[in-house]
Amino acid sequence: MLNKFQTLYRHIIEEERKIPEATGQLSDLLGDIALACKVISLEVNRAGLIDILGMTGTQNVQGEEVKKLDDYANTLLTRIMRLGGHTCAICSEEEESFVPIDEKYCDFSHKYIVHFDPLDGSSNIDANISIGTIFSIYRRVSTKGPGTIEDCLQTGLKQVAAGYVVYGSSTIMVYTAGKGVHGFTLDPSVGEFLLSYGNMTIPKKSKTYSTNEGNYSKWSEGVKKYIDYLKSKDSKTDRPYSSRYVGSLVADFHRNLLYGGIFLYPADEKNKNGKLRLMYEANPLAMIVEQAGGRASSGTKRILEIAPESLHQRTPLIIGSEEDVLMAEKFIKDN
Repeated sequence: MLNKFQTLYRHIIEEERKIPEATGQLSDLLGDIALACKVISLEVNRAGLIDILGMTGTQNVQGEEVKKLDDYANTLLTRIMRLGGHTCAICSEEEESFVPIDEKYCDFSHKYIVHFDPLDGSSNIDANISIGTIFSIYRRVSTKGPGTIEDCLQTGLKQVAAGYVVYGSSTIMVYTAGKGVHGFTLDPSVGEFLLSYGNMTIPKKSKTYSTNEGNYSKWSEGVKKYIDYLKSKDSKTDRPYSSRYVGSLVADFHRNLLYGGIFLYPADEKNKNGKLRLMYEANPLAMIVEQAGGRASSGTKRILEIAPESLHQRTPLIIGSEEDVLMAEKFIKDN
């Protein structure tokens, strides 16, 4: 039975005690991320009251309009990561390059790199649809001083922890440090994330798919045939599937993690290399779904094995229940 009074930090500490060589830095770093997300949650909930909704009038490195809340979340996370004293470099979807930590904040003991999407699904902010923060943590490969680009460009297999926070009807944080997936719900009355989902697993097969079918005409034949297959009637294979698409990656992923499902954002005629970011979205969610018994693929390759060439590299993403992702891969490879 779950201990409903087990806090996130207590859970992290107990998990880290199982690792003989642990120093406590990772626990503190995850605690810093949780703190930042608590503050972001507060601002999301009162955004309309303090005039931080809408656009800043600037564009990020992706050429996308920056929401005011995007900018706030990015600034807050960067500041807390810098002051926390556990990172030698920070990588954000909102920044053109990585942010090395100044020498006065960084020495040999600061051994982690943090990647984050400060506010995923931010185009939905003004519509009051669930949005979220996605993060992942790597160990540095350099030996001292500020982090380097080599530290920041590691395959997803090198992640030591990953997670996301959903800001919805409640604020939920889900994370993995390589030994299972655990979910915590923020209790605003005490200001703590409390354990609500222990050892989360995703069903091996589902009856739900999530994708933007408005892009159907731009997809490859393999993807079209797979979606047509899901929508066709066949009682032997429990079809048709139901369509559930929010348009906010963390919201769609979280629902599928709980109940089973497959999320697809494939390459198309406009986005030949896919649209989602490998380092900030695909890798952390791939680590989580694999720890939960699921699968993540570009359609032709395991996401965690893709060698990154740039911080803002994009990739197709097919993620969710293992049997569903395997079937999607088969359609894509056969066509």
